[in-house]
Amino acid sequence: MPITNARHVIAVLDLERSLAFYRDVLGFRVVEIGDPGWRFYYKGAACIMAGECPAAMPVAKTGFHSYCAYFDVEGVDAYYASVKEAGAEIIKPLKTEEWGMREFGVRTIDGHRIMFGEEVAG
Repeated sequence: MPITNARHVIAVLDLERSLAFYRDVLGFRVVEIGDPGWRFYYKGAACIMAGECPAAMPVAKTGFHSYCAYFDVEGVDAYYASVKEAGAEIIKPLKTEEWGMREFGVRTIDGHRIMFGEEVAG
């Protein structure tokens, strides 16, 4: 049984603030799904399903369990430059790692941590 797709479900405190971050900083396309408490964010094959949970504990308070995704991208250097220019909080600067990935990490407006990486020829 192959997995044909992957989607990430996250809780956000303020949906409008979250969608602005994913759209304006990370370059995701925002899709309204007909439910006022949910938005889907798409970039290439990636989908983040964001549900508004204003009473939830902020994810930043969960400590090291705030990672929600690792996305493989093409053109990681250019994407890093655009995300940094747009004002994202960089939690891991762009670096080529010994395991063959050139990667960087951001913290979202809600405190989730996302990694972006590109496999390097080796």
